[in-house]
Amino acid sequence: MRTVISVLFVLFLISFPLTVFAEEGPMELPEGSNASADMHNKMGIKNWEAGTVEEACRHFREATAADGAIAETHFNEGVCLNKIGDHGAATVHFRTAKEYANGNKAILDSPILKGHVR
Repeated sequence: MRTVISVLFVLFLISFPLTVFAEEGPMELPEGSNASADMHNKMGIKNWEAGTVEEACRHFREATAADGAIAETHFNEGVCLNKIGDHGAATVHFRTAKEYANGNKAILDSPILKGHVR
């Protein structure tokens, strides 16, 4: 019986897409974006990679404040807010990112975005 349960458990794990276990991270801004937004976004990514998530969130907020019409700034802020557990605020930013995505498949097909926005 233990073998059957172990085999079923392994099959269950294999059936999940790998993206369920992969953590999505922030995105670079498009070429030619607002310079201030780009600078804060780059700093946010560096902080994210260093594991200083609160500081990354601060920079992503600044990037969004500098240019709120860039989908990636909202996406990055959403990813960061999700990481710290503020799912309500993350959902707001994911909705805005989807609105401004202009066909960007990396945003529109994002599992984390789809988990917040239907």
